[in-house]
Amino acid sequence: MDTAAARVTCDFLVIGTGVAGLCSALNAARHGSVILISKDRADECNTAYAQGGIACVMEEGDSFQAHVTDTLNAGAGLCHEDVVRDIVQAGPARIRELVELGLHFTTRGEIDAGNGPDAEAYDLGREGGHTRRRVLHAGDITGREVVAVLLKACRNHPNIRIFENHIAVDLISTRHVNWQKENWCLGAYVMEKATCRILTFVSKFTVLATGGAGKVYLYTTNPDVATGDGVAMAWRAYAEISNMEFFQFHPTCLYHPKTKPFLISEAVRGEGAVLKIRRRGEFVEFMQDYHPMGSLAPRDIVARAIDNELKRSGEACAYLDIRHKDEGFLRRRFPNIHGHLLDLGIDMAKDLIPVVPAAHYCCGGVRTDVKGKTTVRNLYAVGEVGCTGLHGANRLASNSLLEALAVAHNAIADAVGRFTSEQPPVRPEQIPDWNAGDAKDSDEQIVITHTWQELRRFMWDYVGIVRTCKRLERAKNRIRLLRNEIEKYYWDFILTPDLVELRNLASIAEMIIDCAGTRQESRGLHCNSDFAENTRPPGQDTVLRRPSRAAVWLE
Repeated sequence: MDTAAARVTCDFLVIGTGVAGLCSALNAARHGSVILISKDRADECNTAYAQGGIACVMEEGDSFQAHVTDTLNAGAGLCHEDVVRDIVQAGPARIRELVELGLHFTTRGEIDAGNGPDAEAYDLGREGGHTRRRVLHAGDITGREVVAVLLKACRNHPNIRIFENHIAVDLISTRHVNWQKENWCLGAYVMEKATCRILTFVSKFTVLATGGAGKVYLYTTNPDVATGDGVAMAWRAYAEISNMEFFQFHPTCLYHPKTKPFLISEAVRGEGAVLKIRRRGEFVEFMQDYHPMGSLAPRDIVARAIDNELKRSGEACAYLDIRHKDEGFLRRRFPNIHGHLLDLGIDMAKDLIPVVPAAHYCCGGVRTDVKGKTTVRNLYAVGEVGCTGLHGANRLASNSLLEALAVAHNAIADAVGRFTSEQPPVRPEQIPDWNAGDAKDSDEQIVITHTWQELRRFMWDYVGIVRTCKRLERAKNRIRLLRNEIEKYYWDFILTPDLVELRNLASIAEMIIDCAGTRQESRGLHCNSDFAENTRPPGQDTVLRRPSRAAVWLE
């Protein structure tokens, strides 16, 4: 191996190419050299699948306080109010930056097919938990449009190098060189997927922007890349992890045998769609029995309601009904969803849309402040991989892209402020390259496939939408066995991308189980039927710290 080619140095190492990673890279490139790592194509990320939009106060009828209040209400007493206020107030400035880069948000004129006095105003959507229309969108492919604009800017920037089809294996910290004082991040070991060669990336600042972990569950709206890599790597680097029990299940994933999981945006309900269930041959509404906001209730309530109705009725799915809207409006407002459904023989202007809940968004993650700073020095976590306290026990719809934009901006501003003063205790030449030891090629890949399937199945069955203490105990027993098997396999055999992801998913599963087992209440997204719901604010975060592995309560 060419040793020189196996080591890359930079000022900023950004791992992940969703909105958080791309914004971090663009901001950092004004101040130094940037390496941007993508485990697949650079445009294959959770952000690209975000249909709804970006929640932001944009009109006089709305206010920062109203947005803050909606976020706090959805978060069930666990949001950090100072963080919520900071991110909400940062929204308009971050939106202006996207527009200046060339992002076009849908206007009212485009939806109404008219040229009235408000034709140039943004068409603001409303989603579950919001009391106002405040969701900016680009049709129903907002995430894809955001990624396209940001990625183009990154590709054109001379200070940014993009490594596609490279998967981060582990962060490099001062623990690797037996430094026993304050823990610093020094970069990461990264696998070139085509060759399985492990490269050493040395950086002054490292930004985790690896997105979510939906693939830990059997049914998810997330793409295949969402395997929790960032949280797992940060944990192994001794960063604190928080609130992993709060995993959001999107209420309306398309239920159809001929398609991969496909999200039916919450914006469809925002435009008046109602949820129905089949009872004795008739389709009836049911959400009014669960919440005053009906089908526009927060996601945790809607997902649990659907789950309960399916169990009570024995039906395979619930249904969305938006047949009261004309076809022209639906084509203009939801071109992607409308077209996809038509390809499957479903005309949303005439037919009910079959839906089921699916794992969607992790509200927990690497514990950070509003600047994305973790408990490991010079390591930042931005976007879904981080846990700032914005979402609390349940994410308010379309707050995720807003958080990614705001925290990415804050993180790089903080790093730049310390750019000249930061001197890591370890020189780059002291950092060891990857050592595979005595590992050999595996001739039993079926072990990885089988373990992957078993893990995702028991997480769905035992640690899903509704939990019990007994189910969590069973899950804990299973994950202990699987983790031991996976760790042995990991060290005995040469690494492959599948093995890296499996190890990370097992680590994520154990964190979710540990946090869920510690929370002796039902709150927000964590519903344990052995405990009554507790919405008495303020709640307390669950925090995991190494090496004790125990979850602890923090005020």
